[in-house]
Amino acid sequence: QVQLVESGGGLVQAGGSLRLSCAASGIRFSIYRLGWYRQVSGKQRELVASITNSGSTNYADSVKGRFTISRDNAKNTLYLQMNSLKPEDTAVYYCNAQFLAAIIWGQGTQVTVSS
Repeated sequence: QVQLVESGGGLVQAGGSLRLSCAASGIRFSIYRLGWYRQVSGKQRELVASITNSGSTNYADSVKGRFTISRDNAKNTLYLQMNSLKPEDTAVYYCNAQFLAAIIWGQGTQVTVSS
């Protein structure tokens, strides 16, 4: 069964840290381009960070220097280390995997940053 399952979300104070994980199953994980997206209710889903199958990374300007995306192909897991969190980082965070025409989404995990 093809599946992405996020974990690690929660409530944290501004300035704090969280690490999100996304466990994949049913796919050849290492060949996929992976990403973290976030969505606030009533707004469009936006890209937070992405990582290619060769390890090249890309970040939204709003998170550069604070967030780090990484992948462990041996564990079929994607990570997002989030430091210096701000209230505006509050959103549902989604894991995404893409290869050619195949696009897979996780169910999302809520991150809430209190001021």
